[in-house]
Amino acid sequence: MKTQKFQPVQIALHWFIFLLVIVVYISALLRDNADEPLRSILAGLHYSCGIAVGILMIVRLAVRIKHRAPAIIPKPSPMITGLSHLVHLIIFVIFILLPVLGFSIKYLNGYDWSVFGIPMPVSAAPDEDLAYSIQNIHEIIANTGYFIIGLHAAAALAHHYFWKDNTLLRMMPRKRD
Repeated sequence: MKTQKFQPVQIALHWFIFLLVIVVYISALLRDNADEPLRSILAGLHYSCGIAVGILMIVRLAVRIKHRAPAIIPKPSPMITGLSHLVHLIIFVIFILLPVLGFSIKYLNGYDWSVFGIPMPVSAAPDEDLAYSIQNIHEIIANTGYFIIGLHAAAALAHHYFWKDNTLLRMMPRKRD
C-alpha cells in the first residue's frame, strides 16, 4: 500500500520553514559575538527570516485547516495522538508568536530597522523598558523552541523506527519518477 502524504504545498512549507528556523537560530547565536558589519548582516537576516517564518506559519496553518492530515498507519494510541496534537499546537504558537514579539521589540526600541530591505515602522514614543521585557519573553520562548523542535524530531524518528508507522513518510518529499 502506498503511503498517503501531506499535500505538496504542506511538505514544501514544512521543510522551507525548517530551513528558515535554522537560519533564524544560527543568526541569533552568531550575531552577538560578531563585529560590524557582519553583526548588522546577521541581525537583518534574523529579523527578515523570523518575519518570514511567522508569515509562512500562518499560511501553513491555513493550508492545514483546509487539508486534513493523512492517516497514520498503523494508528497510534490515543495518548500518542493527543501528545502529537499538543506538540504541533505548541510549534504553531511558538513560531507565530516569536515574530510578533520580535516585531514588537524592534518597533518599541524606536531605531530604524528593515525586513528584506523594506523599512519597518518604529514607535514615535519608544519604550525601551517594555521592549526589554518583551525581549526576555522572546528569548525564553525561543529557547523553549529548541526543546520543542528536538522533541518533534525525536518523535518523528520514534514513529518511524520504534512504532514503525508512516508518520515520518507522510512529510517526506515525493521521489521524482
